[in-house]
Order: sequence, then structure tokens, then C-alpha cells
Amino acid sequence: MTVQAPSNVVMIRPNRFHPNPETAADNRFQSLPTLGADEVAANAWSEFDTAVQRLRDEGVGVHVFQDERDDTPDAVFPNNWFSTHPGGHVAIYPMFVPSRRRERREDVIEMLKREYRVQVVTDYSGLEQDGLALEGTGAMVIDHIGRIAYVARSHRADPILLERFCTNFGYEPMVFDAIDEGGAPVYHTNVIMAIGTHFAMVSLDMIENNDRRADIAARLAEPGRDVIDLTHAQIAQFAGNAIELSTPTGLMTAISSRALAALDKGQIAMIERSTRIVPLDIPTIEAAGGSVRCMIAGLHLAKRNFTIEKAAK
Repeated sequence: MTVQAPSNVVMIRPNRFHPNPETAADNRFQSLPTLGADEVAANAWSEFDTAVQRLRDEGVGVHVFQDERDDTPDAVFPNNWFSTHPGGHVAIYPMFVPSRRRERREDVIEMLKREYRVQVVTDYSGLEQDGLALEGTGAMVIDHIGRIAYVARSHRADPILLERFCTNFGYEPMVFDAIDEGGAPVYHTNVIMAIGTHFAMVSLDMIENNDRRADIAARLAEPGRDVIDLTHAQIAQFAGNAIELSTPTGLMTAISSRALAALDKGQIAMIERSTRIVPLDIPTIEAAGGSVRCMIAGLHLAKRNFTIEKAAK
């Protein structure tokens, strides 16, 4: 496992999946379903199960939890309510809309404590009562190598809470304004940026300030990464919503089939210099406004070695 690319992840199997009307106001990536509710939910289950099996076939450790509620349509996107960090640190986040606050679950955190070396759990979720939100690794795209949290300004990423998180976890905040072709602010940073060990993908054209744009490109490239500049059209196909993972046979990049089809040959070649690309077919789930990265909560934690620990006792 590299610092940037986890080898184990958490994924939540949806129950009554459907695009969430509470989040549609600022999520331009959502689309209305053309099928009935039961068919939409069934298609999402099938896409999810196939994606999990594909990741496991590649050697990724996937912890699957079943959502059992009827009022959590976005439960399939757990990366927004918790994140994990090297050194045994876990963060739990406040969410912007009420339905998403119901996605947090204690059994996931207890599993992390049981199977990984968790030292500290920092829970910011109580700040929802003060109207603050910081939606995890959707609002923040974290460079674990450079210790930078890249954040597009939005009401899903409160600046006060961001500063508190970065102070507590030891990251430098890199905040910027990002807008789509219609002039609307980007709702989550991880739809326009993905950071791997040896490459990063970002839509530089969506970053408004020229100086900030240059700063971000330079900082992403600092560790020796290739910086792949994505177009507005590619972002609309979720090309920025990918995640690099570690496997027993090397690094891989998980990305949706739709997103991969939007990349050109040169961009694909740059990614494949250091990772193999694994496409996941999730068109129904993408209708809710998130893609592969949103579905995967990476575990940047050391696993417990139960054999050694039992022998020591």
C-alpha cells in the first residue's frame, strides 16, 4: 500500500436507492430517473454488487455494509461522512442536508477499531447544529503525500471547519473557487480532481483565479506527478471522480466506464504509466450525482495482525 492508495475500502450496498431531491439544488451531476423506483433500486444493487466483485477480483479488500434504511438514498456514497488517515486517525463529518446525516453508522466505526489500528476518532458531526458542513473526501481531495487538502469553495465545505480539520490532522488547506460552464459553483471537489501516487487529474479550466490555477498545478506536480488536465465535457462524464488503490499486483485506478470513455488516448496512456485502469459500470448510481470515487471510502489505516497479537499474549 502506498500512502496515497489504500488497499482496503468500505462500501455501502444501497437499499432504496434513488437520486436525492434534497441534494439536487446544487448537484448539477444529478439526473431524473426514467424508470420506476423498484427498477432503479434493483439496477443499483446489481451495479454495486458487480463493482464490489470486480474490485475483489483485482485484490482490493472490500468491507461491504448493507444499508437497511428507506430514507437514506445516498448511502452508497460513504466517503462523505467519514475518512481515515495514516497514523490511526478517523474523522466523522457534518453533512449539509438532513437525509445525508442519517447515513452515519456506528457499526462501520466499530469495525475499523476492531480490524485496524485506530488511535483517535474525531467527530465533527455535532457542528451540524451550528449550520456547518464539511462533507469528507467529497468536499476535500487529499494529497496524503504532500499533506494538502484541496477544497473547492461551497456550502458543503465550511471554511472554519476546514481550518479546524487541517489543524487537527496536519494538512495544508488549498482552497479555490471552481465553477462549471453554466457559472455554478462545483458542489464537491472530488468531481473535478483525483490524486494518485504518480499522476493527478484536474479540470484546471474550472478554477477561476489564474494565479490559484497555476499554484494548484504546481503543487500537484511537486512530488513528480503527471498532471492530466480534464475538460468541462470530461468532468460532466465523471472523469475526475476516480480513485487509485493498491493491490497485491500493483497500483490500479478505479473509474467508471462512462468516465473512461470520455478520456483521450494520451490521458489514458499517462495514467497507465503507473497504474492499470479498472472500469466499473454504474450508470444508475451515477444518476444520483456521484461516481466511483464517491462510492469508495479508502482505509488509510494499518491492519491489525491478529496472529502476532495473540502470540504476544
